[in-house]
Amino acid sequence: MLRITDQITLADWELTESFSRSSGPGGQNVNKVETAVELRFEAERSPHLSPAVKARLKRLAGRRWTQEGAIVIRAEETRSQQRNRELARERLAEMVRAALVAPKRRIATKPTLGSQRRRLAAKSIRSDVKAGRGRVSDEES
Repeated sequence: MLRITDQITLADWELTESFSRSSGPGGQNVNKVETAVELRFEAERSPHLSPAVKARLKRLAGRRWTQEGAIVIRAEETRSQQRNRELARERLAEMVRAALVAPKRRIATKPTLGSQRRRLAAKSIRSDVKAGRGRVSDEES
């Protein structure tokens, strides 16, 4: 069981761990011990998450979200299988916590009168600059 918040915990059936040989440091140990962890969370089937949270989680997960609606997280930073398991679980918990926070609704505001006037003044100055770039006619010389 993985505790996300005080109210939300993920059941063991939702999480699947598989182990493989890791790349990176470890010397001869790399060739013998399966320390890399691939954590799979069945997000789409999870009864603990609301549809809105699942939608935000899908966007946050990006390419880690599979066709079946699962999130796959791979951890192979350390030489220890146990530490890699903890890292993968921490990453999943952080991702779910981030998805739980609903984005604040944007409140539409009007531009101030001063900003509108400054914008129009800058436009007229720019217009005068561009108007002065025309061809020089013979009558003026």
